[in-house]
Amino acid sequence: MDHHKLAERFSALTTAHIADACLRAGVPVRCAPAAVGPVTPGDRLCGRVLPARHAGSVDVFLEAFQRAEPGEVLVVDNGGRLDEACVGDLVVLEAAAAGVSGVVIWGLHRDTADIRAIGLPVFSLGAISTGPLRLDPLPQDALRAATVGELTVTAAELALGDDDGVLFVPADRAEDLLTLAEGIRDTERRQAERIRAGVSLREQVRFADYLARRRQTPALTFREHLRAIGGAIEE
Repeated sequence: MDHHKLAERFSALTTAHIADACLRAGVPVRCAPAAVGPVTPGDRLCGRVLPARHAGSVDVFLEAFQRAEPGEVLVVDNGGRLDEACVGDLVVLEAAAAGVSGVVIWGLHRDTADIRAIGLPVFSLGAISTGPLRLDPLPQDALRAATVGELTVTAAELALGDDDGVLFVPADRAEDLLTLAEGIRDTERRQAERIRAGVSLREQVRFADYLARRRQTPALTFREHLRAIGGAIEE
């Protein structure tokens, strides 16, 4: 999917909508660890993954930018280290100049005030003053895959981020997942409007009917009931 179209459609969605769409579509829900969040609250990012495994030097990022396509998201694998920052303001500035739409770091950043001033969305585990104090051999696959928590991500995936964190989804399923997410969003909005109008969520999802049916069929799940009536509060 074209990046501009992706960005336009995701702008009216959340990562929660996309995660629920993954559940409905049978696509594995692949979330970065909960500690990975935006440097600036409210920031959002979306784009194809541009992976880079950090080994102590900025050169791996510069090489990644050499091959970057507009709108990609730099996903930095620094092993989740909490003793050094691997991305600072110069890398973020260069990312913006290269057309990268955001940065996700499995590790720490520094130069927080400058990064916020630059305005490019950056998600990380937090900040620390020191940069790398080591220089390790660069892995041969440093630009092919990145680890984020227990996940390994590649250019075959999209990175989507907001205040709820970062989610990775297959790029070739983007159209289906966005369409499902939009339907879930619309259903949830209608449900919220009805709650505000005085119709409880229990009434809307016919919860009393569900309890009655469950007495007859103990194996019946609430999700099955929701699917039958078109609810969307869980997926």
